[in-house]
Amino acid sequence: MRKDRIEPGPGQESVWDYPRPPRLEPTPKRIVIKTAGITIADSTDAWRVLETSHPPVYYIPPEDVRMDCLHESLGTTYCEWKGVAAYYDLVLPKVRIDRAAWCYPDPTEDFEGIRDHLAFYPSKMDECRVDGELVRSQAGDFYGGWITSDIVGPFKGEPGTGFW
Repeated sequence: MRKDRIEPGPGQESVWDYPRPPRLEPTPKRIVIKTAGITIADSTDAWRVLETSHPPVYYIPPEDVRMDCLHESLGTTYCEWKGVAAYYDLVLPKVRIDRAAWCYPDPTEDFEGIRDHLAFYPSKMDECRVDGELVRSQAGDFYGGWITSDIVGPFKGEPGTGFW
């Protein structure tokens, strides 16, 4: 059974007000990702995907990502809204993180804006920030949402949410 929706305060968004099917929107917020002391991504030209019950997922253009640190991973997944996702391993001098990021090389028409843009699992990175705020990762290892103080839930992925 779904927990009660948390009422958003001033300047906050509830993930229960996000649409299904999801919506794609540009964001001017600065997105920074670091691991092992290395800045992997730094962008003010990202997109965010908003879907009911999920914190936003940020997609960063490849020109704002250290693509030299990413290596294509085996396997794909399918999203009914966005299409087939490809995965990337993050390979640094002292760290390797399997399936740290994903992208949609041939997205559906509604998600054309994120073609080849990279999304990262915040749970696998040392630091992910939105406009300087350190994010919390969405629970579980599947969704990859970014939780900031301006986003309220409850969020899919937490214990007991498997059938929402």
